[in-house]
Parts: sequence; C-alpha cells; structure tokens
Amino acid sequence: MEFFIKKDYSKHRFDKHWQFGVGSDHAVQMLRKDYCEQLKRVHDELGIRYVRFHGIFCDDMKTIQTFEDVLGISGTDHFQQVSFRRCGQVYDNVLSCGMKPFVELSFMPTPLARVRANPQVLYAANTNPPVNYERWGRFIESFIRYLLNRYGQEEVETWYFEVWNEPDLQHPFFKGTQEDYFALYDVTARTIKNVCPALRVGGPATSGSHWISDFVRHCRKSDIPVDFISSHQYVGDPFIGVSSDNQDKPSELLTPEEQAESQKEFFASVDEGMPLLSILRRLFGDPSEKDGLDRDVFSKNADLAREQADGLPLIYDEWNMVAMFSAYSNDTRKQSAYVVRTALNMEGKTDGTAVWCFSDIFEELHQFPEEFHGGFGLLTQGGIPKPTFFAMKMLAEAGDDRVDLPVTEGVVEAAAFESDTEKQVLLYRQNLKQENLPKEPVTIKVELEREPQRVVLQRIDETHCNPLKLWEDMGSPEELTPNELAALKKQAELLDETVNYRYEHGVLTCEARLGVNDVYFFRITK
Repeated sequence: MEFFIKKDYSKHRFDKHWQFGVGSDHAVQMLRKDYCEQLKRVHDELGIRYVRFHGIFCDDMKTIQTFEDVLGISGTDHFQQVSFRRCGQVYDNVLSCGMKPFVELSFMPTPLARVRANPQVLYAANTNPPVNYERWGRFIESFIRYLLNRYGQEEVETWYFEVWNEPDLQHPFFKGTQEDYFALYDVTARTIKNVCPALRVGGPATSGSHWISDFVRHCRKSDIPVDFISSHQYVGDPFIGVSSDNQDKPSELLTPEEQAESQKEFFASVDEGMPLLSILRRLFGDPSEKDGLDRDVFSKNADLAREQADGLPLIYDEWNMVAMFSAYSNDTRKQSAYVVRTALNMEGKTDGTAVWCFSDIFEELHQFPEEFHGGFGLLTQGGIPKPTFFAMKMLAEAGDDRVDLPVTEGVVEAAAFESDTEKQVLLYRQNLKQENLPKEPVTIKVELEREPQRVVLQRIDETHCNPLKLWEDMGSPEELTPNELAALKKQAELLDETVNYRYEHGVLTCEARLGVNDVYFFRITK
C-alpha cells in the first residue's frame, strides 16, 4: 500500500472530541491517592478535561445517615442527617487534578429509595427510583446549593449535570420503567434550574444510543429543561446468556427460569480450583471476538442520535470497544487500534466523548488482584500505561490541523496532521479479531519544502508499548514488587525511533510493515 501526502491537500481543524472527558469508577475511589495521581496523569499527558463517575449518592458516600446506621438500633432509621462532606472531598480532588466534574446524579440513597432491600451485583448501589419524588427534589436542591456555596456559581456553571446512568438497563442500573426515569429526570432537572438556571442538565445517559428520540420528545412536550443529550456506545455487548443455546440472546430477555438453568449448567462444568478471573472470562468470553460485529456502529448510531437530538448538544460520555469487564482484549493493542480508528472517524459527529475509563482501580464488579485482568482502564492498578493510553497520547500530540486525505481501500488506513513544527502520519491496521496474518508493507510519501531535520517513529505492536506481553513473559505474577512495577513501566514506554528515509525531488519516502492492530506514528520535524 502507498499513501502520498501532497502539499496542496486541504486541511481542517482536528476535532479532538475525545479530550472532552474520560470515564471512571464510582465516586468514593476519588478519595484514594493513587487514583488521583493516575487521573492527573491522564489530564496532563492526554489533555482530557472532564471526568465522569457513578455513585456520588451511593451509601458509601454517606449523603444520608440514619441513627440505625450509626449504632445499629432497629427502628431508629427515621432519625436522619444529610451531609455532602464526602462529595466535596471528591470534587476537591477532581479539581486539584486540573479537571472538572461531569456530575452523574446517581444512585439512590437507600433511605430515599422505593425499595430499600436491593440485592445488587455491583458495589453498594441502590438503583431504585425514589419512594417520594418531592423528598428527592429537596435532596437535589440541598446538593446543588452545597456545590454553589463551596465552589461558587462561576465554577459550577462550567460543570455538567447528568441524571442517572443507563436507566434503559433494568439490570443492573435502574429498577424502573422509562416512565419512572422520565419522572425522575423531570423533578431533578426542574429542581436544578429553580436553584440556578445557568447550570447545564441533561440525559438520558442510556446504553447503546437508546431512548434519545423518546427523551427529547418527552422534554419538548412537557416543557422540561434539557441542555444536552448523553448516551453510551460500545461494539461488544456483555449481556449474553451463559449457555451455548442462548449465546446470542441478551440475558435481560431470558426468563428467570432460563437464567437459573443456564447458570446451573455453567457452574456445574467449572472446576472448584479455577481462579475467579478465569471463571468470569469463561462465563462471558470476549464480546469483541464475536462474528458479525460492526466496527462502525458508533459512527452510524451517532449520526442517527444527532438527528434525534433535535439541535441539542450530543455527548457520548461512555464509549470503547468492549463493554465487558475482564475481556482479554481490553489490555491489548487491539483496543488501541479500535480507539484510534473510531476517534478519527467520529470527528464532527458529537460535541464531546469520553472513553470508558481511565484506570483499572475499579471495584464496580470486583477488584481482581491480577495486574492485567481485562479491566477497562487506560492504566493498570499499578499505573502501567496500556496500549490504548499510548494511542491516545499519539492522538493528543497530533497537530491541530488534519490533512484531508483521499479515501483509500486496504487493510491499513492513514491519517495525516500538521503543526507549526511537525508533519505527522498515523498508520493503523484495525481489526476486531486479533488474527495472526502476514505483515502488510506500506509506503508513505510526503511532499516537503525542504529536507526534514529528523524523522522518528512511535509504534504500538507486539514488541512496543505492550506491557501485557512483558507481564505474561514474567509468568503473569499476581503481585508486582515496586522494582518490577517500575521496570515494566520503563520497558513498555512510548519510544522515538530514528527512521531511515529517502528525500528526493521534494518528496520524503518511508517504509513500514504493519501487523494486525499495529499503530505507527511517523513524526517529521520540519
């Protein structure tokens, strides 16, 4: 394959929509020093501005405490105290990292919930609607006034307020109907606007670009305030049955009897000594490796969502390749190639996106002890950057002008950029299946005014920016010593490699050979 970047090609301002924000685990994690250190690195090196996380009202944030919570005396839960002290500590830490909160108003404090006994797979999250919407409104009013008093209106006006998370998924995120969610949104949005009309509030925060047209229609019809539309999009879907007969049937569509039977069959086949991570991977597999997946589903759905948003700003505050925690691909260069291609193809389609998520310090399901366990993070628990972190670093350091290249057909795709000091060519060979295929030879030619000062290559492949392989070569140790952790970070870092090139008649020529899901970034200093 050959890519020829001519001097007279037009350019446009590169839309780095993914720098809008990044996802995160639940709020209480922001009280951890290592978590904040990782978030600051993501801000400083990737230029990301907002962070979104679940559970600012979860019981572990202690926003409502009863006397029964304090001393365990039965029958005293009607004595209650509201406090947002922990919320303030969380937002203080967000701001100290140089970022701003994208406030997800979730989940329900148990004393306010329609159903208090709420067995939940996820962390302490009551996902029921409120038992009394008037009382919920007073709670939200107190929260907003607390934020305005602590941070000032000028600061809080720069934040976003989103009502709930994925209410379209009754399991695991909302034990209510669409009508219940609309009622929740209405009270919340009106309360926020009554306190401070300048604050931005939106939703429906759904999975898979769902409910947008219904939500907009509802808000327009009922004159409900809405400043932005939010939704999520992945390629792989984790909600699958556990038996082979139901492999492609979403588990939320199975009857309770079918779910119980499929789970019984599955666990009967599991060896007693199998590690928890292995069981989970056997249960759910890797959704990104399924046949028939459309790698362009995000782009296509965003086009539809933009129409359905009816002129409102559209923000995808969760997206990535795989929606399944523990998927092996989350730690590999396959995800990095997907993020590069999708970020480039999503230009101009949204008003901001947020990759899910920045760290493997993540306890929504379970904090697996293995350093690499298929977590969603750009960084491992110990802060080791994964291939996707380096891919986003390449995108962050790309020039602000993107060259309008002709559309080409082939297994390798290209993007070109320009800054005051550099011309850059980004090559990627993205495939949802990590196949062992022959490397694809590629020639790039760049028209230049003069011979460059230097040409370097940064790459993500089997032997570069691949800490997972290095960890596996060590024997996949569950715990790493501080020295091993430091060595692994050093060995896997993004390097500048000097490139052999030809410069003849005003044209620079470089050669490369890309394997499946490799990403190569040529940086040409003018």
